[in-house]
Amino acid sequence: MKINNVILRTVAKLVSFIILTLAVYLFLSGHHSPGGGFIGGLVLASALVLLFIVYDIETIRNALPFDFKKVAAFGAFLSVGTGLGALIFGEEFLSQTFSYFDLPFFGETELATVMLFEAGVALAVVGVVVTIILSISEDV
Repeated sequence: MKINNVILRTVAKLVSFIILTLAVYLFLSGHHSPGGGFIGGLVLASALVLLFIVYDIETIRNALPFDFKKVAAFGAFLSVGTGLGALIFGEEFLSQTFSYFDLPFFGETELATVMLFEAGVALAVVGVVVTIILSISEDV
């Protein structure tokens, strides 16, 4: 039986957009302080879980055709890969570097390798949390 709850679906679209915006903010604000990738990944996963609750799982799986186990594995490999990249250049494992670049529309912007590490952490967290939620929902 499919329940047609228009108000819930409309509010969920708005709230998920706000949650996704918060996830991007938390990810970018953690760039200069620890934890941006982890908390950003958790908030992003919460937006996906909200969509899984409001819509049925098959609708969201068709809209987002990702294997979240592979997303988690890619995130873990990306995080470890940034540490190995430092070893290639003779630095300590997980050492970071940064530089300033003149980007169009943004002006002079600092780009650091820690953002790649944090992106890997965020992908790993999203992949693990969504995989856990999907596996719990299959048992019910």
